[in-house]
Amino acid sequence: MAALSVLACLITGAGCGAGREPARPRAGGSADMSPPTDGASGSSRSGPTWEFAYIADFHGHFEDVAALAPDDIWAVGTENNGQAEARLLHYDGDRWEQRPFPEALGAGAYAPRFEEVGEGELWLRPYADGTIDDKHWAKWDGTRWSAVPSPPPGSAGELVSEGPDDVWTLNGSQSAEHWDGTRWTATRLPYTANDLAVAGPDDVWAVGSRSTGPGTELGRGERYSQPASMHWDGTSWTAVETPQVRFEEPIPPEPTAGLTKVVALHDGEVRSYGSNTFEHGESVGEPADEVIEWRWDGSQWVDRTPAPGGCQARLPVAEDDNGLFLDGNWYLTDSGRCEKIGRHRLPTATGAGTSSNQSLWLKEIHRIPGTDEWIGAGHVQVNQTGDPFDAPVGVRLNRGAV
Repeated sequence: MAALSVLACLITGAGCGAGREPARPRAGGSADMSPPTDGASGSSRSGPTWEFAYIADFHGHFEDVAALAPDDIWAVGTENNGQAEARLLHYDGDRWEQRPFPEALGAGAYAPRFEEVGEGELWLRPYADGTIDDKHWAKWDGTRWSAVPSPPPGSAGELVSEGPDDVWTLNGSQSAEHWDGTRWTATRLPYTANDLAVAGPDDVWAVGSRSTGPGTELGRGERYSQPASMHWDGTSWTAVETPQVRFEEPIPPEPTAGLTKVVALHDGEVRSYGSNTFEHGESVGEPADEVIEWRWDGSQWVDRTPAPGGCQARLPVAEDDNGLFLDGNWYLTDSGRCEKIGRHRLPTATGAGTSSNQSLWLKEIHRIPGTDEWIGAGHVQVNQTGDPFDAPVGVRLNRGAV
């Protein structure tokens, strides 16, 4: 496991370059970043760059990473060895080591995922594929793993929280579960939901779609689903009106509009994202799909001003003091400047050829608590003749010149 020592620079900064910038925890959700172009993004860049802090000694992917402290960082991955073997790694402030999965987790077919439910509290859950009702969750107390005594019922979605005694998750498409530190309580949602965001105590948003009400009638017994939003005020969920979305005539076949993501920013602003689409390939002169980007102005959902350049129509995946990290390895500053986050090519010692095409895909990015450092985990996809492969990587953000 000698290659694991490379990630020490993630914590210590040794040999990693770059100073530090103020940062905050992620805004919520997970980062599934699409690959940048394979153009130059080396040391000559003056802008932000993802620098390799760790390159695994096996082929596969990192699926998740969790940072509780500079000396308490966990990563989970999958090795492509013909059996999709899951790996669990831990950094203790000195070195990275492979660890056995906790017995409390039980056996699973896929690599598990982390849920950070408050400062210093980490849960490890079975991979949620929507087909299992698995009660075997584990929690890390900083010293050892033990069983989560009351994991969420059903097939829980991603957890969002204000702290360990205020946790929310979706359970199915129209039910939300809340953990108050003692027990889970189920509440019925007015509409089908795809995502949740916690804006504050007793201030929770859910977004999705509805198939009844204004704008859903299409004629001939057909429906045009519409975006939907819901709000929890500490007592109950209520439907919050959303603008109607509709293609111009002639309306393409099987149209559907809905929201897929909601984000609560640190300044209190709430944003929602979705699309207006249809069944492609069934008509001539088809319109383009439409992107939905709204913000809550305190009384209603209104259109957001599109971001400039390559940041347009991209989803936020994390927030720091200076702006938003967006999917696809982009960064939008609070002043409105759009920046592409560069990255380096893999060293040839990994087996990546000098003429190979390489793409960086990040599954998660996080701030290390107590520091100004941002880390990420995912893989580099190497396309080349003869021996293409995926390399699990940990990365560290180099802000570059300001």
